[in-house]
Amino acid sequence: MAGGEKDTRHSPGALTEEQAERMLAGMNDVIRAGEEMRGLRAEMIQMFIGFGWTQDRIARLTDMSQPAVSKQVNKHRSADPAPPMDLSLDQHDVPWLEGRLWGLAEDISETYADTARCTRCVSALARGRKHFTPENVDELRRLVEDDLRRYDREVSDAHPDAKALSRAHRDAYDEISRGLDVPSRQSAGQAADPASAPAAAAPLGSPSARRTLAHRIQRDRLRDGS
Repeated sequence: MAGGEKDTRHSPGALTEEQAERMLAGMNDVIRAGEEMRGLRAEMIQMFIGFGWTQDRIARLTDMSQPAVSKQVNKHRSADPAPPMDLSLDQHDVPWLEGRLWGLAEDISETYADTARCTRCVSALARGRKHFTPENVDELRRLVEDDLRRYDREVSDAHPDAKALSRAHRDAYDEISRGLDVPSRQSAGQAADPASAPAAAAPLGSPSARRTLAHRIQRDRLRDGS
């Protein structure tokens, strides 16, 4: 065996490779999630600068030192700063719609505590154990649909505030679902005739940043009742 490595697969009392793999899998997920969050935070700092926020304000919000924020700003400084990102809820690119779905599912999960079937999927997405693949998004949609059907029946005789929130959940889901089912005008035009289709401006921000923003805005919109 190379390098004098001992084969412990069948040695009693020894840690097997399979055991080590299972033990490290969770640690590796946490490490990857941490790296992704650091990258996302750096992108968010650039976005806050685009909004005209001061470095002191950003440092306070991100729980970073002002020199650390300044280092991030200088690292990504360019001659032509990007325009501020559009924060309107009604946007139709897939990452934005996925972020809205995530925010909606999280609100359903918190509203109905331990009974919401989407809770485990929401938690896995939030902790980075699941990613926004088409399969996972489809799974989350199915769970949200199931929760909405069940809670629509349960709130028929509930307090008006509960009915209003249930209606808001349903309206948001229907809008998000239509967007995910129908390709965006940009994608549809390019698919029909890539050569002749006009170049549409790509949405600002990475998919991860757009999901995070849409998630927060969707949650706030539900809670504001607007």
